[in-house]
Amino acid sequence: MIDPQPDFQPVPGHAEPLAPGLRRILAPNPSAMTYRGTNTYVLGTGALAVIDPGPLSEPHLAAILAAVAPGQHISHILVTHAHLDHSPLARPLAEATGAPVLAFGDARAGRSALMQELADSGLAGGGEGVDAAFVPDIVLADGAVLAGDGWRIEALHTPGHFGNHLSFAWGDMLFSGDLVMGWASSLVSPPDGDLGAFMDSLARLRQRHWSRLLPGHGAPIDAPSARIDALRAHRLAREAAILERLATGPADAASLAAAIYQDTDPALLPAATRNVLAHLIDLTQRKAIFPLGNLSKSSVFSVP
Repeated sequence: MIDPQPDFQPVPGHAEPLAPGLRRILAPNPSAMTYRGTNTYVLGTGALAVIDPGPLSEPHLAAILAAVAPGQHISHILVTHAHLDHSPLARPLAEATGAPVLAFGDARAGRSALMQELADSGLAGGGEGVDAAFVPDIVLADGAVLAGDGWRIEALHTPGHFGNHLSFAWGDMLFSGDLVMGWASSLVSPPDGDLGAFMDSLARLRQRHWSRLLPGHGAPIDAPSARIDALRAHRLAREAAILERLATGPADAASLAAAIYQDTDPALLPAATRNVLAHLIDLTQRKAIFPLGNLSKSSVFSVP
């Protein structure tokens, strides 16, 4: 597989300056789903906000605490979403610092009624893994504003990759979590992922001017509008490919993924299948296709 960002080579555990008052610490959890690892951001000069503490990792916890200089303290712990590579270290960091954990809600927050119905029927998520035990100390509503020494952040509810996903606006920069990344498109895995919500969140971000996106994995994105447009075009192309295949006869998510993602690393085919399922559920909601029987991950779908 070709490395999508060969020049992005941060050192895990090193607090690397990105802008005045902003540093990034890479967590030591590289994988096919996390790329080099999770980006933890430290914002501020006195009272610090830590954005996405990352996975349970004693070395990463030590690295975050080591980034707190004399005269500084961690005042806020912000979590974009409750995946195992973003949120589990929030609680140990809170216990070590006394800072509260802030997020949109627990791991089930932000789901649509249909996604909750699918979850209740037994559909489990895939991909990075859900931090089912995650509960914030403070719930952030869409539009909530937080401030510290020299920084001000606006919380934006941007579901799609995950129901409780928040992005954090810092001036004209955006901490975009896993909604918008430069190294890969986001996994959308029902019932936690919701493709309709994902497209709506992209459209919402596109309405504002951003100078830079700071994603949960990979390098900063310096052409935000172009990247958002590319992600939207990518999804529309996948949708067209799915409809083209279904026009030849009924099929399920797995067979469609195998046919459409022919150049994908076999290790990533399960994730691709989840993405296809997200498209199939979205198309079903829009009445462009229908399942032959009850809606589930193994449903066979057909065009009307």
